[in-house]
Amino acid sequence: MPKTTLIDCCIKKYAYREVSQIYQELEISGEGLSQSQVELMREKYGVNSFSQRRNDTMLRLLRRAFINPFNIILLVLGIISLATDVVLVSNFARNATTAVIIFSMILISGTIRLVQELRAKNASKQLNRLIHESITVRRAGEVKEIPAEELVVGDIVLLVAGDRVPADLRLTKVSDLFLSQAAITGESAILEKNAQALSYSNSESLTQLENLAFMATTVISGKGEGIVLAVGKDTLYGSFTKEDPDEKQSFQKGANSIAWVMLRFIAVLIPIVFILLQITGGRWLESFAFALSVAVGLMPEMLPMVITACLARGSLSMSKKQTIIKDINAMQGFGSMDVLCMDKTGTLTNESILLEYYMDVLGNESGQVLDFAFLNSAFHSGVCNPIDNAILACQTMPGHEQHFSDLLMRYQKEDEIPFDYSRKFVSTLVTDKNGDCQLIMKGNISQIVSRCSHVEFRGEILPMEKNGMQSVASVVDEMLQDGMKVIAVARKKIEKQDQIIPTDENNMILMGYLAFFDAPKKTAKTSVEALKRLQVTPKILTGDQADVAASICRRVKIPSEIILTGADLDQMTDDELGKTVEDIHVFAELLYAKHPSRL
Repeated sequence: MPKTTLIDCCIKKYAYREVSQIYQELEISGEGLSQSQVELMREKYGVNSFSQRRNDTMLRLLRRAFINPFNIILLVLGIISLATDVVLVSNFARNATTAVIIFSMILISGTIRLVQELRAKNASKQLNRLIHESITVRRAGEVKEIPAEELVVGDIVLLVAGDRVPADLRLTKVSDLFLSQAAITGESAILEKNAQALSYSNSESLTQLENLAFMATTVISGKGEGIVLAVGKDTLYGSFTKEDPDEKQSFQKGANSIAWVMLRFIAVLIPIVFILLQITGGRWLESFAFALSVAVGLMPEMLPMVITACLARGSLSMSKKQTIIKDINAMQGFGSMDVLCMDKTGTLTNESILLEYYMDVLGNESGQVLDFAFLNSAFHSGVCNPIDNAILACQTMPGHEQHFSDLLMRYQKEDEIPFDYSRKFVSTLVTDKNGDCQLIMKGNISQIVSRCSHVEFRGEILPMEKNGMQSVASVVDEMLQDGMKVIAVARKKIEKQDQIIPTDENNMILMGYLAFFDAPKKTAKTSVEALKRLQVTPKILTGDQADVAASICRRVKIPSEIILTGADLDQMTDDELGKTVEDIHVFAELLYAKHPSRL
């Protein structure tokens, strides 16, 4: 069984268990581990580090710099040349030029590599000192801070905003806890977490489980508490690391194979030349010297130095862009890249967006739609996002400051259900000064429309037609094709209450839409053109709607005539996908927990 699958099975089971069951299974309590339990757990489950991987000691750096098949061959040839051209000849005929050149090539090549990798190692050490991590745990009823490396399975970890999750956890208590899982999913989406045991009817992938937090993810807001389920290499993040012993890269293998081919050729050629010269009457010492000179002539002495110099130059260029290259062989990986997969938001486009239109269900400008969306955003206590920021920026519009200030004074927040990437909308319950309650929803168009039974137009509440989604599409499709983000706004007047229940989010009244302009970065088009000149094919992987992705890609000259969506991916076998993926440049409406990894 693959390591990631095994880890998935071991951790996933705890998502469906109550906290008390986990305490019982691990033989711990909510007060945390005692010192004796800590030692026992460390011995049983291991330490929270990847220290099994070899460190780059000075000896390893020297070996990597100077010991390789090319240098070994050159060294042997240099020693033989020194013996035959200097030691075994008369003073008058001595000539050490060939030996000096060979030894110089070895020394220069190795020194360049050694110096560059030492600089990278020192820079990496300095960074490690700056990011030394300590975490807050509860042990034997006492809250204390310990180095992350001392964490063990069964520890109770306390998380606050800004923390990096130090191990895989089963959350036991949360308060508005939002995490970024970019380190394990590659996507900047912010997820809300809870501490409730899940039912087995939930079929989500491991990273979608709401009561688990994984090593290397980041706490964006809120706070929480959790039990450590796995540490170090046994975590989901740890499963991504490769066993590093002396596993060689394909580039190094290729370079070494050339050296071994040369060695075999020389090993065959020298005896043949020597024997032929002996047969024709040559002296054995002169014959051997001539055979050796043939071998030296065949060997490209400059090749190791040229390769190292090119890799070192690339490494220096990367260092100027604040990138540390610890092993300069990695530069060949950059050079051989022919496909670059990237996200749209924040890569091709800016993180911030602008509110362009606020309109009713027929596309006419509507201040009422903006007002209700503003209340929803202002009272939303979850993680700030570009859409909320763009809506809240309206209060700075000239002549509107007092209006939005008065609006906030008239309403009071009662409850909310924060934005969730599975629901794709946010609900806010507000009460005005008269005691009337309004439930306001904004978010993904299809999700909002599916919960609406009526529409509002110029103050009238009308029943929604059966083909309501088609009517919505006729209004918003053109904006989507222009590359705009469009969301829907809905409301419903409900009886006085202080909490939203799931049934409240049905039979809503569709008020209208907000359209946001998501412009490409100024440098996006030139960057894409530069990639194409370097024979690198850019491919876009995004969760956005296909029309929006197509519009942005057209502006930066990425082919978008054919777009593969997440739904299309689900219908394809691996063989079909393998044949299709080469010719498609844009993949949209993806679920980041499963689709990118499959691609």
